[in-house]
Amino acid sequence: MTAFSLDPVQTAWCAELRALAEERLRPLAEKGEPGHVNRALVAELGRLGLLARLFTSGALDLCLMRESLARGCTEAETALALQGLGAHPVHAYGTRAQRERWLPRVADGSAVAAFALSEPGAGSDAAALALRADRDDARAPTSAPGPGEAAPAARGASPVAPGAAPGVPGAVPAASGVVPAVPGTLPAHPGSSPAASGVAPGVVPAASGTVPAGPGPSVVEAQESPVAERDGWGSWRLSGEKCWISNAPEADFYTVFARTTPGAGARGVTAFLVPADRPGLTGTPLDMLSPHPIGALAFDAVPVTADDVLGEPDRGFRVAMHTLNLFRPSVGAFAVGMAEAALAATLTHTAGREAFGGRLKDLQTVAHQVAEMAMRTEAARLMVYAAAAAYDEGAPDVPRRAAMAKLLATETAQYVVDAAVQLHGARALRRGHLLEHLYREVRAPRIYEGASEVQRAVIAKELYASVEAP
Repeated sequence: MTAFSLDPVQTAWCAELRALAEERLRPLAEKGEPGHVNRALVAELGRLGLLARLFTSGALDLCLMRESLARGCTEAETALALQGLGAHPVHAYGTRAQRERWLPRVADGSAVAAFALSEPGAGSDAAALALRADRDDARAPTSAPGPGEAAPAARGASPVAPGAAPGVPGAVPAASGVVPAVPGTLPAHPGSSPAASGVAPGVVPAASGTVPAGPGPSVVEAQESPVAERDGWGSWRLSGEKCWISNAPEADFYTVFARTTPGAGARGVTAFLVPADRPGLTGTPLDMLSPHPIGALAFDAVPVTADDVLGEPDRGFRVAMHTLNLFRPSVGAFAVGMAEAALAATLTHTAGREAFGGRLKDLQTVAHQVAEMAMRTEAARLMVYAAAAAYDEGAPDVPRRAAMAKLLATETAQYVVDAAVQLHGARALRRGHLLEHLYREVRAPRIYEGASEVQRAVIAKELYASVEAP
């Protein structure tokens, strides 16, 4: 793979994103209610055109967005990432009807998406899913609203502020499959992924029998008649639990992974698009260390049909892994953004803080610590960019590179933020301090979307796969 560096246009775009995060997005984040979806923030990301870019950008652009936003506003970064994670399976594997109904509303910020993979007994072991999809011989009809209608939050969810819920008057209907360009959106730059070439910035092409070209090499064809229906699959009832689901229980739809074939491991999982208003679907918020909207979902014979399948029955594990391979490097980018923010704060603090008859920066132990923080942050950033570039090029070693990037970047960010807290002293532990915020934020990325131990296992498996057995 060729050496990598950002061009001046990309660098300027990142600076613009950082400024927007600080000036327009952070004030909205500060007004949000901890533990709940900040719909005003999501809507602003839509107005800026950043959500639409999730469907026209490659992995590198996604990393640049997440790193830049994290530097100025971690809440905005997380809101953007969760929209992408929840909606990418619809974009890459959905039917025309699924895409036309949901993608425009995800892009303009009027619908909130969620990725429902983890379970109480199957967090890191994604192939051990226990949520059952039992065949429904009666083929009972679902209560899903028709195209263009709103899907309320799952029963048991906290109420949404008046006027903030999707589907209110003035919401853009998902009738054409095209995400309307939004006034004031950020311009595209020449560094966009080849996968997005020929696509107007901020626009998802109308469905014409194929899924819009999106990030990653595994774009599949859309089906006018779902594969599940053609193969004789009809309908199912989902029964079981999901846990640690970001945006639950307030999301408007969920990408849900359930077991359709018992005892088949990864080969017996199917991905479903489940609107939040389906009967039998309820949710409970969870009180986490960092107050993000995260909850548990309970499925009590929730009806789904062939029209809700993403991809093909029993092939949902591929949908999950394709999505995670795209987003793992960008989790690393999120971590790098936090490390950069911590490093910048530390440079300012140690350059001005008087101690022991001089400035902190004049103490060799301090200066060497800061140098170590900077070196590790830069190394992590470059590995993240390299993994993203490999994904955009369709390289064969994407799983290994993605795992390496996430592992190095998240472990590095933990180190850098912790070192920054140490050099700031007690002031960094005060509620409301930037580093107090980052200290709570930085811990979770080492766990979600594959814990560090899982990343090491992936790396080792990929390495040994190239070695012939004796």
